Amino acid sequence: MTAAPNQHPWWQRGVIYQIYPRSFMDTNGDGIGDLPGIISKLDYLEWLGVDALWLSPIYPSPMADYGYDVSDYTAIHPIFGTMEDFDRLLAAAHERGLRIILDLVPNHTSDQHPWFLESRSSRDNPKRDWYIWRDPAPDGCPPNNWLSVFGGSAWEWDEKTGQYYYHAFLKEQPDLNWRNPEVRAAMLDVMRFWLDKGVDGFRVDVMWHLIKDEQFRDNPPNPDYRPGVDLPYDSLLPVFSTDQPEVHEVVGLMRRLTDEYTDRVLIGEVYLPVDLLVRYYGVEQSGAHLPFNFQLLVLPWEAAEIYRAVTEYEASLPPDGWPNWVLSNHDKPRIATRVGEAQARVAAMLLLTLRGTPTLYYGDEIGLQDVPIPRELARDPQGLRLGDLRFSRDPARTPMQWEDGPGAGFTTGQPWLPLAEDYRRRNVKVQREDPGSMLSLYRRLLELRRREPALQVGGYVPVGLSGNVMAYLREHEGRRFLVALNLGHTAGSLVPEHVELRGRVVVGTRLEREGSRVEGAIELAGDDGIVALLDG
Repeated sequence: MTAAPNQHPWWQRGVIYQIYPRSFMDTNGDGIGDLPGIISKLDYLEWLGVDALWLSPIYPSPMADYGYDVSDYTAIHPIFGTMEDFDRLLAAAHERGLRIILDLVPNHTSDQHPWFLESRSSRDNPKRDWYIWRDPAPDGCPPNNWLSVFGGSAWEWDEKTGQYYYHAFLKEQPDLNWRNPEVRAAMLDVMRFWLDKGVDGFRVDVMWHLIKDEQFRDNPPNPDYRPGVDLPYDSLLPVFSTDQPEVHEVVGLMRRLTDEYTDRVLIGEVYLPVDLLVRYYGVEQSGAHLPFNFQLLVLPWEAAEIYRAVTEYEASLPPDGWPNWVLSNHDKPRIATRVGEAQARVAAMLLLTLRGTPTLYYGDEIGLQDVPIPRELARDPQGLRLGDLRFSRDPARTPMQWEDGPGAGFTTGQPWLPLAEDYRRRNVKVQREDPGSMLSLYRRLLELRRREPALQVGGYVPVGLSGNVMAYLREHEGRRFLVALNLGHTAGSLVPEHVELRGRVVVGTRLEREGSRVEGAIELAGDDGIVALLDG
């Protein structure tokens, strides 16, 4: 069985690979990754076995928030290359059967975007209402208590026009007013520009932020806030500044436009509890194809927590909702840092065998860990503006480690962020030659997934939970795979109820397990995991 059922689109069968372009591959020696660098690594990505590449923003930007402050939505920042480079990347990826997903940043622009420059020029400018402007409160303070994710008030005073504008993130990132039909039309035109070029879809940044409360009511305090542990932003519950009912109308507009094109995907960044997250699928396919499910990013790494979360998520999905899973991304600590190198192998098996579309963050396939960044080299505005590098996202954004030579094969210059000290032993070149490496494990899992419909589109059946051991089945048309994972560091076992298990291990986190038999009780060493093909 070598192909998935045809009725499932590519974004259900495939695996998404997130590239942070600044850190992937530099070809001109400036220490910053670029589009020609991505082109040069397409053969590697094809060999690895992923199906789609999601690129973090590559648009022109002052880089106040490293590309998430866009000054032109339909061009390429010169540090990444040219539009001709992008066209070459798109063509070369498609030749290899790889899809390209762009990061769309529709909630806010750069304060240098021509739209905002116009909006800020006067109160009667035609684009004034393209952004969120408000008079001061009666006491002259900001209009309400809304906070910026990056610290302080989310309102910035504009001396020239005598009003505040709203920015959920940096003051250099003013929020667009998505209640304005002209804003909606302009951003849909941006999507149409890239879809006409042939991109395969979008990951929509902070989708749940797009609409704000029409009355601009104060957010209530968060009773669970932990000062010194949580971001200051979390001291309030953002019930009026995010996740408004009208946002689903906007997502529906994006979905309908995306569906005008063949085989495209709309992915939403949505950090919300599952009961609210699943609403972003919409009704009768009016929402995102994949509202990102970040439970594996935020839950304690405990078998009972993960097992329960999978069950609840599966039960919460609407009838036409397709699940998805994420282990790491550019905003959170890497999985190998959060759970340790041994458990990161178990996490890889979990990610690539759960039902739904997995998203893999560049470097996780070699076990890349967060890199400590000294204060003088810190770049991320979140940590710098808060004055606390514990909240910096730099450590999870460091350059990809390709080789054991100078610059880790990433650059011939000075990398924009420091390399990990272990790059001479933790890199693609070394791990490709080692069948027991993290990279080899990822490749075996991806290869198995690609050839087995049961792992791509098959059903999910929970088998049991015992201590640190959890197990489930993936099955399709009589072909059944057992996945058993030990999320602890000591040996554990599980005796399945109501399921007779006999089969052969086809992939193990420990290479020596592969080919061995499984019968009856599942026995796992600490930090161990297996995928077994069950006897017919």
